Amino acid sequence: MRIAGLEFPNNLALAPMAGISDPPFRDLCARLGAGLTPGEMVSADIGLWNSKKSRSRLRRWGTRTTQIIQIAGYDPEMLAQAARQAADLGADAIDINLGCPAKKVCRRLAGSALLKDPALVARIFARVVSQAGVPVTAKIRTGWSPELRNGLTIARIAEDEGIAALTVHGRTRACRFAGHAEYDTIRDIKQSVAIPVIANGDIDSAAKARAVLEHTGADGIMIGRAARGQPWIFRDVLAHLKNFPAEKTDLSLFSVRDIILEHLDSLYSFYGESTGVRVSRKHLVWYTQHQRDGRLFRERVMAAETARDQLTLTRRFFEQTYGEALAEPERSWGERSGENDKHQENAQAKKEKEIRGTHGTDGWQESVAECAHRRCPARLS
Repeated sequence: MRIAGLEFPNNLALAPMAGISDPPFRDLCARLGAGLTPGEMVSADIGLWNSKKSRSRLRRWGTRTTQIIQIAGYDPEMLAQAARQAADLGADAIDINLGCPAKKVCRRLAGSALLKDPALVARIFARVVSQAGVPVTAKIRTGWSPELRNGLTIARIAEDEGIAALTVHGRTRACRFAGHAEYDTIRDIKQSVAIPVIANGDIDSAAKARAVLEHTGADGIMIGRAARGQPWIFRDVLAHLKNFPAEKTDLSLFSVRDIILEHLDSLYSFYGESTGVRVSRKHLVWYTQHQRDGRLFRERVMAAETARDQLTLTRRFFEQTYGEALAEPERSWGERSGENDKHQENAQAKKEKEIRGTHGTDGWQESVAECAHRRCPARLS
């Protein structure tokens, strides 16, 4: 995939998820098939870049990825200055965040709040493109709300002002992550502009990735939440798009174990042992959330305070839980995960039933229902 003067290995992107898409995770996903791995959002206020969190997010680490720094803000001059500074630090491209739905971001008129002011968006795009010195992309939603679904207008502004590529999350800000992604809207945006468009939202399997590409005509796809606990989803998608048989591409338990241990090692190396152990906990929860005996393992590993203890518990989990299967390499991680799917579905159904019994049809359910029923009609399964 080509964006301006940059050539990427393929058209699969990892979403820049705050607190997740750090350099170790981006590097791992790149090794497993992600072609684009933009970094976590940083404030356009460069006066904040000396904080530990910002330094971590701006740090170049690993050799597998093109560095794309995502910036968020509302002031054209401040965003332009941040873009120049990021390029000076080695960024190969700048991504402007117009998609974050978080209240603390939108309260500052940044993120998806910018979609309410197309004129300001135009000034931001023009100023940043003129000053960055590297390709500038943007990530948007389909609009601020179902009543203000103006993604098509924003996309045309982006192209007119020199934005090199556009990622579209198929929901409005009001919908956050409720309902289903609006693939019809993404298709309309793709048909209206000549710049590359990357589709984002609800892509959680190789089959879904193919369906979204075919339905929207998008140039690429971006995967976010579905990569948590299964960074090899990019490998699966690439294999599926190339029509490789699934039985020839499924990861063995040996391979999954080694990927997880590699990820833990990289986190300890990047953050240091103390912080690395804390950051690793959430990833270990995601890695084992669908696995037999995962709950007991999570209780133990959450209490571990050292890298050695975490690694020992993780190795022991595989040995004790999958000892027999490890002696049968033909059994894949996917097959083992599938053994627990029905249990997970039943548990989720029970949870939803309890919530309905508690809340009835009031409160948050109404906003979820509004977004679910007022979305564009396309829904892929």
